Amino acid sequence: MHPAATRSSQQTIDQFGKYVIPNYKRYPVTLVHGEGSYVWDAEGKRYLDLFPGWGCDILGHCPPLVVKAIQRQVQHLIHIPNTWYTEAQGDFAEAIVKHSFGKVFFANSGTEANEGAIKLARLHYANNSGGTSKYRVISFANGFHGRTFGSVTATAQPKYHEGLGPLLPGFRYAPYNDLEAVKSLVDDETCAILLEPVQGEGGVNIADEGFLKGLRELCDQRDMLLIFDEVQTGMGRTGDWFGYQNTGIQPDIMTLAKGLAGGVACGAFVCQDHIAPSLRPGMHASTFGGNPLAMAAGIATMMTIEEEGLLENCRKMSDRFCQHFQALKSKLPIIKDVRARGMMIGVELNIPATPAVAKCMDRGVLINATHDTVVRLLPALNITAEQVDEGCKVIAETLEVMAQEA
Repeated sequence: MHPAATRSSQQTIDQFGKYVIPNYKRYPVTLVHGEGSYVWDAEGKRYLDLFPGWGCDILGHCPPLVVKAIQRQVQHLIHIPNTWYTEAQGDFAEAIVKHSFGKVFFANSGTEANEGAIKLARLHYANNSGGTSKYRVISFANGFHGRTFGSVTATAQPKYHEGLGPLLPGFRYAPYNDLEAVKSLVDDETCAILLEPVQGEGGVNIADEGFLKGLRELCDQRDMLLIFDEVQTGMGRTGDWFGYQNTGIQPDIMTLAKGLAGGVACGAFVCQDHIAPSLRPGMHASTFGGNPLAMAAGIATMMTIEEEGLLENCRKMSDRFCQHFQALKSKLPIIKDVRARGMMIGVELNIPATPAVAKCMDRGVLINATHDTVVRLLPALNITAEQVDEGCKVIAETLEVMAQEA
């Protein structure tokens, strides 16, 4: 047993069977302790986590500055509603804006951030259109924007819509990286284009530079807002503070979550100054959004990234991952493509990728499979070269076995 465990993994699994709705497919393991890129289960087995917190633990597990910031904050204020001011919320907003643009609204998750951005886009044109109705939003095939009704409607993947109809009206879908298809969908009622600069759940698909430039020009020409969903690409994940900074394209609204507060639940959207007044008092709110604990954690996360030079480390370790996987691709015909932007890494196979997850877990490495055939990694920004090599060795040996079995 690990010292942090109070019962075996099986005892916890049995408890879940009695009391927890079984909507998640869980692995038969109870995790009890984490430190950096390693995590331990109840029985004391250590795993190298290359997908920590589904991308939320952007500094790995229990980063020291974040832990200390939460401990300090919890002694003074745990929660204060947004009818009052708090120092931490102002400080975190200032830190985000200094590294990006505009003004910030805080929520608790990526889906909340995207819901808020969709509402803001519609409100902006309702407030400023002179009576013209602009409400349609164009999003993209294989994108993912969340699970609540607006964001799941924006998620152009039929598997997420099954049994949920009718969905929110006003959404149209285009193929990713197809500018002409987008142009054909735009009309006078279109208020916004929403996309991930790198599609995560869709398989680590990277937007073409010309495609993003064309979307920006189209939005300017047709008076629409360009919204970047940076729930995964934000907070240094791509090697810059925010994914749009890799592209040279400035969005009007940017949504954030996952790694925003180093593993603490936190979401936000950032909008250009001239758009912010459209979110009038009473039109949108979030009870726990901007709470002191999340704000303290977010400030500490940004401090850690700056003080430890983690943007540079992200770029270097991304190159190291790519060197490993490109070399493996030259040897294994089951590898179709390797795609990476910073610490967003996808290895596309021509066979199902899901078996690799359990095989790697058995050998002490945690990874993810998405979009049926893509091995996906979202490692911590502070991962070391030795840990990259350790993880890639296990993944390579696993894929070699799968190639033989195919």
